[in-house]
Amino acid sequence: MTGTAPLILFVDDEASAVKYFQRAIDSLAPVIAAGSVEEGKRMLDQHADTLSVLVSDQRMPGGCGNELLHYARTQYPHMVRILSTAYSELEQTVEAVNQGQIHRYIQKPWEISALRMELKQALEMAALRKEHAQLLREKMMVRQMQTVSNRIGMLHTLCVSLAGTVSPLENYLSAAAIAGIKPSEPDWLLMDYSDLVSAEAWRSGEFGYAVHGRLVEIRQRSLQGEDGFALLPELDCNVRVLGDGTAVFPGGEIFAEFLEAPSNVPVSPQHVTWLAFLIWLHELGWSLQMKKSEIGIECRLEASVQPVSPARMAAWIEQFYEGN
Repeated sequence: MTGTAPLILFVDDEASAVKYFQRAIDSLAPVIAAGSVEEGKRMLDQHADTLSVLVSDQRMPGGCGNELLHYARTQYPHMVRILSTAYSELEQTVEAVNQGQIHRYIQKPWEISALRMELKQALEMAALRKEHAQLLREKMMVRQMQTVSNRIGMLHTLCVSLAGTVSPLENYLSAAAIAGIKPSEPDWLLMDYSDLVSAEAWRSGEFGYAVHGRLVEIRQRSLQGEDGFALLPELDCNVRVLGDGTAVFPGGEIFAEFLEAPSNVPVSPQHVTWLAFLIWLHELGWSLQMKKSEIGIECRLEASVQPVSPARMAAWIEQFYEGN
């Protein structure tokens, strides 16, 4: 199977054991070998994308198989891990099993048919793990985009309730698109769907309340839309207001925070000010024209854009989905 991506890594310092293992297993799956714990780690790092099974001897110069198996468990948890050991090393083997470092152990000396059966089962388990991981990721991506879609809906409701128009949403989503939205993936081991819904509701409510309070404070200032850039330094993101009616953001870190941050992370005061600022501008008949340039993200005041239609909002959701 020369030239085929390896599926099994066998680690043993005895050349005869390596030769015997490869002869027995090579017809079952591609095998690569290493002669020490350190070499085994290098092989794992180099071939992690294709390796499915790790088989390691326990006693080797410079380190024990337990160490390598622990490394694999930490760095590459998808990999099926097997310890090859003699009966006299049973105590270390039991310890490895109890610590979750290995799937099972194979006792030396090997019996060829039993060895092949063990490896066949390990490869099948690895394939099932890979399939399960892919299905879980697809499910997470769907849930992730559902969350983003719901957050866009929340922004729609917030703009209408605070400003009587959905116009600021177009400006907000345009800025988020320029920034490049990267929604975080929920940790489904710690958070189920009901936890997510609860966290989202709490976070959205807190955000809406904070935006309302900030908007009230901004309205109390005697500023006109043309003076709106005077508020931008309060965003605390190194924005520069130039003399030609242009403001320059060095990056778009604050533009999409509500859409992309984890559900259990409160929205920052800077992002609260950002949305309140956009709503306030639209109340006075202004919006921001934004574009990327060599010096950052440039913003200019322009007449307010038309409100976002249902079809336009659906297009935004689809655009964010395709971009991730």
